Amino acid sequence: MNKKEIHEFYSRLQAANPHPSTELHYNSPFQLLVAVMLSAQATDVGVNKATARLFPLAGTAAEILALGEEKVIEQIKTIGLYRTKARNLLALCKILVTQYDSEVPATREALEALPGVGRKTANVVLNTAFGQATIAVDTHIFRLGNRTGLAPGKTVREVEDKLMRRTPKEFLVDAHHWLILHGRYVCKARKPECDLCVVSDLCTFKGKST
Repeated sequence: MNKKEIHEFYSRLQAANPHPSTELHYNSPFQLLVAVMLSAQATDVGVNKATARLFPLAGTAAEILALGEEKVIEQIKTIGLYRTKARNLLALCKILVTQYDSEVPATREALEALPGVGRKTANVVLNTAFGQATIAVDTHIFRLGNRTGLAPGKTVREVEDKLMRRTPKEFLVDAHHWLILHGRYVCKARKPECDLCVVSDLCTFKGKST
């Protein structure tokens, strides 16, 4: 895609969904961080069910510490890797309470230093909680970047870097949400719904359905 086509690509996604947002349920930056941590190898639907049990019992870092690992496990055991995630969550909460006055830090370096927080999680939190221009490349965005020709790359980081360079500044803050939702519901892995796609004519995918 050339610059004009990329601008048109995002313009159409914006017109279809002017105010995109995450499908994870949360009421604070801390709860968002927890939800994104739990979403590794799990669906947003599954995470929302788990946090619907966890957050009413313990919605802050201090409350989760007070709850304890075994009780945290009891609330999140329906999602994958729940024991490791519970252990990381308790360790993360301890750091937030002791080093950050229970607040979620708003820098990549600080976030990625927390247990269980990688680049993708940090990107989601920086973008969704703090309005920073980041793009967290998950399986949907990786597929979409390659399939459409928007940002082809062999690695997640390569796709992320290309998206950050190629996405016009006016669309950068919302790009993450538009791309993930489009990949999740339209540009699906096994059978993309090209007949419903608002950017199909801009897409370079050779296997388009009609």
